[in-house]
Amino acid sequence: MHLIRRSVTAAALLCGLFSSSLASAGACPSHYVDGRLPEIRNAKMNAATTELCYRVFGVMHSGITRTPLWSAEHLTAENIEAAKDLSRENSFHTESRLPPFGRAELSDYARSGYDRGHMAPNGDMPDRRSQHESFTLANMVPQDADNNRHVWAGIEAVVRKLAQKEGDLYVITGPAFIGGNLQKVGNVLVPTHLYKLVYSPRQRAGAAFFIENRADADYVMLSVAQLEGKIGIDLLPSLPAADKNNMLRVPKVKQRKDRS
Repeated sequence: MHLIRRSVTAAALLCGLFSSSLASAGACPSHYVDGRLPEIRNAKMNAATTELCYRVFGVMHSGITRTPLWSAEHLTAENIEAAKDLSRENSFHTESRLPPFGRAELSDYARSGYDRGHMAPNGDMPDRRSQHESFTLANMVPQDADNNRHVWAGIEAVVRKLAQKEGDLYVITGPAFIGGNLQKVGNVLVPTHLYKLVYSPRQRAGAAFFIENRADADYVMLSVAQLEGKIGIDLLPSLPAADKNNMLRVPKVKQRKDRS
């Protein structure tokens, strides 16, 4: 998985040296299975990362891609129920805790043709504060508009339904940058794929939706182990191999046939 171009600024590297100790500390363990952060296997991918903690989700942000590498949630049925009564208030904003040379700006997305795609979705947020936090650009990736508004919205809805059934789920959502022909909008790298991993502590089983970042894409279901192999991140480092290969049964997402 090729995340980083060969030209990395000295400033970004300095940011990575500063933030790596912060990331290893795991400042918001409640969002992760057994309180353990995912472990990045690729040293280049680990450069210029910063852990950001929010009320109901946590982000590992990359100052190279200027996107999250993942957004993690402990998604509960209680929070989903509260979110149902919350109207959407768009409040996209730059993340002030990140340095200007390593973050996305609103201008990067302007007239780009891409949506600002939530990783931890607005629809999971139980209150106004959490909703506002979900609109930080540190929680966004450039996402194909058709993909975001149709199949991806369906995936998010299915995950909420499953969390209500299970009582709670751990969810990790992120971009993948696969291959050497990567594009940018402004200074932000466009992911080639997106994933959403769900893990049920009750069943000790997980599964992951994996989809290309394009219109009319169809998702595939992967085991936790298969997804980790594709993206080069140990997403659930506390789990034994057997649990990572134990597939959680997930409802099918209704695909919208009419794309007009």
